[in-house]
Amino acid sequence: MKTIHVDSITNNIKEMCIEANYYLADDMKEALNLAQKEEQSPLGNQILGQLKENLVIAGNHQIPICQDTGMAVVFASVGQDVKIEGGSLTDAINEGVRQGYTEGYLRKSVVKDPFFRENTKDNTPAVIHYDIVPGDQIILTVAPKGFGSENMSRVYMLKPADGIEGAKDKIIEAVEEAGPNACPPVVVGVGIGGTFEKAALLAKQALTRKAGLHSDIPYVKDMEVELLEKINRLGIGPAGLGGTVTALAVNINTYATHIAGLPLAVNMCCHVNRHVTRTL
Repeated sequence: MKTIHVDSITNNIKEMCIEANYYLADDMKEALNLAQKEEQSPLGNQILGQLKENLVIAGNHQIPICQDTGMAVVFASVGQDVKIEGGSLTDAINEGVRQGYTEGYLRKSVVKDPFFRENTKDNTPAVIHYDIVPGDQIILTVAPKGFGSENMSRVYMLKPADGIEGAKDKIIEAVEEAGPNACPPVVVGVGIGGTFEKAALLAKQALTRKAGLHSDIPYVKDMEVELLEKINRLGIGPAGLGGTVTALAVNINTYATHIAGLPLAVNMCCHVNRHVTRTL
C-alpha cells in the first residue's frame, strides 16, 4: 500500500492554485490560437489578440490571468490502495487552497454564508469532489471557477421524449441567453443523464477535458461537433461584440439515468477555463 502524507497534498494544491491562475493550460492556448485564425470579424480578431497578449503579460509578471481568481473546485480521484497519513484529506486540500490564494496574492472571493456574506479571507472552503478508484495514486485536478460564467449555467429536467434534438436546443438556448455575460469565447461543459445533481457534476467535469478532445461515444462526438458549429453561428463573438467564434469547445459527458427523466446541465466557462491536473 502506498502512503502519501497530507503535507504533499497541501503543497501540490497550493502550487496548482497559483499555476492555474497565472498560466493558461496548453490546450486552451491552442484553442485560442485556432480561434484567432478562424475569427472573421476584425474586431473579434483584435479582441482575441488582446486576450493572448494578456496571457503573456500574466505569465511574465506572475499575476492572475483574470481578476476573478474563482472559487477553487477540486476533483480528487483517490486510489483505494493509498493510505493518507498525517491528517484529514479534506483539511489538507483546504489548507493548500488557503496557502495558494494567500501566498499567490489571488483574490479571495468566498463568503462563509450565502446570505450573511462575510468573506473568509483565504478563499476556503473549496468545493471538493471525491472519487474512489482502483490503484495506488491520487489524481488531483484544480479548476478555479469564476462566477461571471458560473452564473450563466443552467440545469434542465427534460422529458425523455425531448430526445437528442431537445437537448441540443436547450444547450444552444443556454449559450444564447448568456450572451456576453459569460465572457466569450466560452467553453461549454454539458452533462446529460444521472440525476439532478449528477448532471451538474458531469457538466463541471466536462470543462476539465482538453479542448478539441472529443467524447469516445460516436453520437456524443457528433453532438459536440454540431453544437460548436451552431453556437459559433449565433454571432455573439469574442467579448460579446460580434464575430464567428463564440465558443472554443463543447464538451459533453453522459451517464445512465431513470426511465422517466432526461437531466441536462450546461456549465459555462470563459476562455481561460482554468484547470491543472497532477498525479501523486
